[in-house]
Amino acid sequence: MNGLDELHGLNGLSSQARNLHWLLTELVDEVPGIRSVAVVSSDGLLLLSSDPGRAEEEARRERPAGPRGSSADLATIVSGLGSLTGGAARLMDGGVVKQTMVAMDEGSLFVMSVSDGSLLGVHAAPDCDMSVVAYHMALFVGRAGHVLTPEIRGELRRSLESGR
Repeated sequence: MNGLDELHGLNGLSSQARNLHWLLTELVDEVPGIRSVAVVSSDGLLLLSSDPGRAEEEARRERPAGPRGSSADLATIVSGLGSLTGGAARLMDGGVVKQTMVAMDEGSLFVMSVSDGSLLGVHAAPDCDMSVVAYHMALFVGRAGHVLTPEIRGELRRSLESGR
């Protein structure tokens, strides 16, 4: 492991888990307008975040800051939206939901299926290029989907829990 792994708290993680962290960092760094990113398991638990330090800081506060961008809040929103759209698709015999996009006055929210019920959620600025965000999310899903096995999901979850 190198100093960069220590800086980002990746010591002790498998190469696959470190690769997922790297892919997430690349997504955030390469795509203009992305504010925060969360990868959520099928049961709604945060697995990866673009701002893990912020989640730890807010978890220690007596009164959380609320839904203003914390990774835990984004994970909750992504999980809920994924559940809602999945239920709607089942009622409409629409098949599997591939992507959901919510455009707001002050930003956008994108949710994309990764694998086995896991979801990738992106909160982006209002002036982002939505097609660029969606394209890079699809690249992430293509690269990460086969790596996000139950074992890796468990490892990521344990690493987030031990970091708090």
